[in-house]
Amino acid sequence: MDLEDLETFVEVAGAGGVSAAARRLGVSKSIVSRRLARLEGELGIQLLARTTRGAALTEAGVTFRDHAARACAEIDVARETILPAGDLRGRLRIAAPLSFGPTHLAPVLAQLARRHPRLHVQCSYSDRFVDIVGEGFDCAIRVGYLSDSNLIARRIGPVRGKLVASPEYVSEHGALETPDQLLAHECLMQGTEAWSFMDGDKTITVHPQGRFKADNGLALASAAVAGLGIAALPDFLIEKELASGALVALMNRYPLTEIGIFIVRPPGHHPARKVRVLTELLIEHFG
Repeated sequence: MDLEDLETFVEVAGAGGVSAAARRLGVSKSIVSRRLARLEGELGIQLLARTTRGAALTEAGVTFRDHAARACAEIDVARETILPAGDLRGRLRIAAPLSFGPTHLAPVLAQLARRHPRLHVQCSYSDRFVDIVGEGFDCAIRVGYLSDSNLIARRIGPVRGKLVASPEYVSEHGALETPDQLLAHECLMQGTEAWSFMDGDKTITVHPQGRFKADNGLALASAAVAGLGIAALPDFLIEKELASGALVALMNRYPLTEIGIFIVRPPGHHPARKVRVLTELLIEHFG
């Protein structure tokens, strides 16, 4: 039985279809289909029922998937065990935020790829919340507060932010003195989040309101520059705007609470060595 065929089947089962699996694997759909047909021919049983919406596992496919996934995982461990010290190979799939990844994470991934020429690094940049287990990622980088989940998280560094607005907005609506005054202002948000501020050792939480929302920090920064309202943004997104005067920091007496940069991975006692190496590199860079 060809290991590549087995790994392809596990990928298709996880992705829910041939097209999605082909994108993950970086090969054509015809290659994926050929590998699946070869595996089914060798087993003498149908593993997937092809539909117009993708591919659904047959009863035999569901049973075989669990065994195949375990076998592939064991092979990965065996590969890592016999590799020369420090050498990484295979594929590392990472999900990262669009507002942070291309500017701050990409150089670290390039460094990882240079150090390990046998490692295939694939990063998907998006500000949507990625299901790393369901979508087959090895790990994800997340910035902010982590919600409760069964994922394993490791903090790799701090992120500080500021409350900002354009000089025109401040001139028209007035400066802020205390967090509770935010409720009388237009705020630029990602959704229905709460903003937390430090008052000495005490934390003050405010639930802001506003009519402009976006799931991307750069879009919120642009809206703030345009004078649409007040935004709570990480320093790495607004450095240039603050330096140029396009944005001004507000309410410095009550700083935003510090948030973190995290790497999260699927549950399991021992992370893959490629994830451990990436984690160490990220801590070295951001910590």
